[in-house]
Amino acid sequence: MELELKGRVAIITGGGEGIGRAAAERIAAEGGNVVIVGRREAVLKAAAEQIAVHAKGTVLPFACDIGEDDAPQRIVDAAVSRFGRVDILVNNAGTSLAKSFEMVSRADWAADFNVKVWAAVELIRAAVPEMRKVGGGRIINVTSIAGRTPAANSLPTSAARATGIAMTKALSKEFAPDNILVNTVCIGFIKSGQHERRYERQGLASAHQPLDALYAEEAKRRGIPLGRVGEAAEAGDVIAFLASARASYLTGIAINIDGGTSPVV
Repeated sequence: MELELKGRVAIITGGGEGIGRAAAERIAAEGGNVVIVGRREAVLKAAAEQIAVHAKGTVLPFACDIGEDDAPQRIVDAAVSRFGRVDILVNNAGTSLAKSFEMVSRADWAADFNVKVWAAVELIRAAVPEMRKVGGGRIINVTSIAGRTPAANSLPTSAARATGIAMTKALSKEFAPDNILVNTVCIGFIKSGQHERRYERQGLASAHQPLDALYAEEAKRRGIPLGRVGEAAEAGDVIAFLASARASYLTGIAINIDGGTSPVV
């Protein structure tokens, strides 16, 4: 299926690994130009080089902390300077910070919302004028099924993700006259670097207990109906579709990418 992404310009936060990288790979393979954003310059450069092998578009790594006040505008300015336009914004930055309520500090609340909410708000604020110049655009907010059905001990991330889902719906109505479509993908348990680093910190990953075995145990523990943990590419493909011309009548929707885990549609 032709996605008509050739020449389109996408900004993807958290683009150095996992879901963000997978989305960048798919968009670039379709001929889109992509700015991948993250804090670790070496990781971004390596990702850009590897994506470029099969890309029809160009990949620009941009290292920064999106929680800094001027970072969102600098990111958009870099995209416009290099490619002349912005068509797609994927707000994907942020790791899962989940604790019991009484263990969540004020600093935890501030840090989580700063990356997952305020940085996304400022990136949207900076990107929308550029999207209007080219006749429309796509905003895809990567959130979580926890934002729709929060469990115990899921704060502050479930609250931040719920904010992202609500913002998606509100902005889909506000920006519809500009042909800027706003959607969210609600992620379940997907293979990613953050989970693998957690396994390493906990001393779980080893030759006797490889990652595949750990993921299989996690799928069983979580009761994922499909019986496995999701691949980053499976989420990346959905994001690329939402960014494409094929999704031109979809706005204000939330898609669960969770192997059937969520109890709500």
